[in-house]
Amino acid sequence: MATVLGIETSCDDTSVALVAGEPGEAPARPPRVLACGSFDQGALLAPWGGVVPEVAARNHAAKLVPLMRDVFRRAGLGPPDADAVAVTTSPGLLGPLLTGLGAAKTLSLALRVPVVPVNHVHAHVEAVHLEPPPVPYPYVGMVASGGHGLYLLVRSPSDAEVLGGTLDDAPGEALDKGGKLLGLGYPAGPEIDRLAARAPPPGPAARPFPVALADSPGPDLSFSGLKTALRERVRREGVPSGPALAALCRDYQEAVVRALGLKLGRALEAAERILGGARPPAVVGGGVARNSRLREVLARSFPGVRLVPARLCADNGAMVAGLGLRLLHRAAPFPDSLSLDARGRFP
Repeated sequence: MATVLGIETSCDDTSVALVAGEPGEAPARPPRVLACGSFDQGALLAPWGGVVPEVAARNHAAKLVPLMRDVFRRAGLGPPDADAVAVTTSPGLLGPLLTGLGAAKTLSLALRVPVVPVNHVHAHVEAVHLEPPPVPYPYVGMVASGGHGLYLLVRSPSDAEVLGGTLDDAPGEALDKGGKLLGLGYPAGPEIDRLAARAPPPGPAARPFPVALADSPGPDLSFSGLKTALRERVRREGVPSGPALAALCRDYQEAVVRALGLKLGRALEAAERILGGARPPAVVGGGVARNSRLREVLARSFPGVRLVPARLCADNGAMVAGLGLRLLHRAAPFPDSLSLDARGRFP
């Protein structure tokens, strides 16, 4: 058994967690999340209408130590009980990534334990293993979040091949920027979800938004045209209110959901060809995977799809610690792991 401290600071959520279990790529039982604490910077970043890397990094630095103290207290453990520190090292905003990595290296020096580098995108879908039943490898992982829209062929905790993804904007960015156009504040994705759920089903007068690259055979996405279509509609007609606003949110959200579902099907087809005819299972994670309409549509369209539990979809330390536990045997030992660096882009 091993206990891993996970640190997540890739964007604007500061999160720390302790996860305990059997290290290795194929444990007999799922690990236990002993405690997880997070700080959402949404309210602090609202005046800018988005993430400011320098502001986010300063807030990470201010919140990491209080969160660690709280997580150790709730788990009934102390820092010496940690066998390793897992930390997000890519992809993400470089300033926030370096803040988390600096904290991980400091703990590593103090405790003389290794640092385990974790890929943030990979961790989003691997979070499915924090709850039973296990998902066999290989599987197709869809990551839909504020910064990423990717389809992966995941062969192991250390092997994820990119099948396709967004060519411009991420799905969460499209929802947040669309909500900003509608005056819904930041982050706007959850508010669009709430308003869309109150709208009636689309009638004959509905004007659905198009899905970009719908005729493209591969699992690539594009959302920049969708944002432009909304901007032009608002420019011509203004921002509606009441039921009309709810209906507009419904139609805009539906275009994002349709695109993600359509391209998940294409990603499964691509994986089937790569694997020689065997269709793998599908796993969906990332912050946008909390969207109620997306979860409803994917569960109906893809029987057997595994949706990461909603509480583990947003950026969180548990997904980092859980993947770190699976990768612990591959990590460089202390002090060699202190040479790790962060990378902003997905490798």
